[in-house]
Formats: sequence, C-alpha cells, structure tokens
Amino acid sequence: MTGQQVATAQWRALDREGEDKCTLAHADHGWVLLGHARFRDEAGFAALDYVIRCDPAWQTINADIAGLHGERDVKLRLDCDKGHWTLNDVPQPQVGVAHVLDLSFTPATNLLPLRRLSEQAAPRLSMRVAWLRYPDQALEPLDQTYTAGGTLDHVLYRGEQTGSSVHLQVDTTGFVTLYPGLWEGEVTAAAPD
Repeated sequence: MTGQQVATAQWRALDREGEDKCTLAHADHGWVLLGHARFRDEAGFAALDYVIRCDPAWQTINADIAGLHGERDVKLRLDCDKGHWTLNDVPQPQVGVAHVLDLSFTPATNLLPLRRLSEQAAPRLSMRVAWLRYPDQALEPLDQTYTAGGTLDHVLYRGEQTGSSVHLQVDTTGFVTLYPGLWEGEVTAAAPD
C-alpha cells in the first residue's frame, strides 16, 4: 500500500458466511481504501479485492474491483468526473450527480460519508451516492442520510431507495464497527510514525 496507513478494519458478516478487511491510508491525492472481501452467496464463493481513491474532501475519484465470484471473473472500473459516473467506460446517467461511491458488498464505503459528517459542524448529512449493487453490477442512485446522536460513535443511517434505517456503531476513524444484521468488526489504528 502506498501512502501513510491510518487504520485497518476487519469485519465478519452476520447474514451469511463472509469477512472483509479494509485499510485506510492517506495518499498524495487524498485517501485510499484498499480492501479484500470474501463471502459466499447463491452464486458461490466470492473473493473480491477493491481499491477506492478519494480526494481530500472524501469524494470518490475512481475505484477498481477485481476477483472471482463462483466461476465468473469480476473486473470493474468506476470513474467519477464532477459527479458523473462511468462503469467500465460506459456512462451511467441514471445515477445523476453523486460524488461518493457505495459498494453494496462491504461496510467500508460507509466511511466516506461518515468522515464527511465528522468534518462538518451540523449533526446531519444528506447526500446522493453512486451505489454499486452487487452481484448485479448495476450502478444506481441512493439517497442517504447520516444523523449523529450527540456523538459520532452512534449514527442513524437511512437509505431512501432501499427503505433501510439502522443505527450504526462507528469507530473514531470513521469505520463502522456494527451494522446490525449485516456486519460487525473491529478497527486497529496504525502506529504513529
């Protein structure tokens, strides 16, 4: 991994057999999330590696997802240009304007809006994200709201299009440590230089 490592999160899935490990690092262009998701679903075993690059304001620049899922090779490239998205070089106008990527198969990408929430004065953040529904490999708009309940270690998450509403437990790094019904994990902060 290039850049200065900040923290690593490790989760285990609560709704199926699976685990995920993601490292957050500070880089010249802003931030990098580097993760390894492993899970089993109706299509078989999935081993997906992902890299998400963000600017200093936690807006997604691009992302790569690669690996195997059952017998299928997975290779996805997502690019964001001023809030407009392409998936494997194909424009995705249905998303509208969204500056943040959310990957449906990992809790890692909740970190991006949670970090944005922690850096603003207001206790509530509403935003549209580009939501990669996996295994469909479809990019869709998802309007999300994150509301801090006095502190940032417990945040109410709402997803408009999915109808989901859940209280997240959040580490000081911005990584989710409990996503009820889906993920639980722990975070290890990098040792200071």
